[in-house]
Amino acid sequence: MIKVQCYSRVQSKPISFSLSHSTYLVKEILDRWYGDNAVYFKIKADDENIYLLKYDQWHNEWDL
Repeated sequence: MIKVQCYSRVQSKPISFSLSHSTYLVKEILDRWYGDNAVYFKIKADDENIYLLKYDQWHNEWDL
């Protein structure tokens, strides 16, 4: 399960996320785009890996 921390209560921009038992800081948002009831973020984390985060606006849930 993934948990994402954002800048505001509205799921606008992720600043960190937790996956398994690790927490990663978002160093850079490389891209952002919108789909049907979803917002996608391509991010670079502090572990230097690239991740794709999806925020499902309909269900108010994040996915990796």
